[in-house]
Amino acid sequence: MLDLTGKTALITGAGRGVGLGIAHVLGQQGARLLINDLFPERAEQACKELTAAGMSASALPFDATDYEAVATALASSPVVDILVNNAGVPGREGMQLQAFEDTAPSEWHALVDVNLYGTLNCTHAVLPGMRERGWGRILVVSSDAGRVGTRTGVCIYGACKAAAVHFIRNLSQEVARAGITANAVALGPMDNLTEDIVELVARGVPVKRLGTGEDVGNAIAYLASDEAAWVTGQLLPVNGGLNPS
Repeated sequence: MLDLTGKTALITGAGRGVGLGIAHVLGQQGARLLINDLFPERAEQACKELTAAGMSASALPFDATDYEAVATALASSPVVDILVNNAGVPGREGMQLQAFEDTAPSEWHALVDVNLYGTLNCTHAVLPGMRERGWGRILVVSSDAGRVGTRTGVCIYGACKAAAVHFIRNLSQEVARAGITANAVALGPMDNLTEDIVELVARGVPVKRLGTGEDVGNAIAYLASDEAAWVTGQLLPVNGGLNPS
């Protein structure tokens, strides 16, 4: 079993959904958890769930799009060995799809702030400590929308996710000699879809089901482990066999 005992993992956007699923898996492997969410009450509730399951979890709410807020929160927090940049939104109202020509520039900025600048802000804040300790794991939760292009209505989201992946690929070259790896996972359809389309979407997935936060967490746990020390600058599809490349 992968062992993350003694490591502290910060997961952004972990108050629910995929981020919370990732936290469950990393906690099961022994990591101390810092649960970030934009909403403090959501982070606190997630921590209650995790601690009830016997894990070490602390809430660390902040807005990942605000660099000063990120820096302030992390200045007073424990060291971060593993950063999982999970916070992100696909559209202006959750999973709502919108053709590019129907969007407004103000909406582009909001998506770029969360899906790209959130990753830049958090990574920039934790890197000095990782370099000083000679060990670190930087991870980005991306999407097939940014890997291959998957459907209409997610142009800006896909562009931001692709940019975050290429940031990670280039960053991996800068930090490799410091004992830090940088990788990303690209997700297929997850089980957060509305009930009316779950069955239809699942039929198109080769494994015939939607992904879960725990599926993502298992991949993240490997990439965060010592066993993956020679894996860096990579994008791992976690998508049930969709869109092979």
